[in-house]
Amino acid sequence: MTIPPSAPAVKDNTKLFGILGIVFSICGGWLGLVFAILSLLQAKKHGKPATLAYVAFGILALWVVVIIGYYATA
Repeated sequence: MTIPPSAPAVKDNTKLFGILGIVFSICGGWLGLVFAILSLLQAKKHGKPATLAYVAFGILALWVVVIIGYYATA
């Protein structure tokens, strides 16, 4: 009796995308949003918590508030 081969391991980039999302969110770039979305999708796909994606979204939201405040007072 032979054992069937197992499925190939799927690379999980949830943490990588989350960290990149946070870094680029701090810099204020659109890449922060892209990597935050990718992190969120990977987390849902692999059943992991999406904490890093939510942190990146929060930082991006703060940037939006700062920019609106800057242009409102200018």
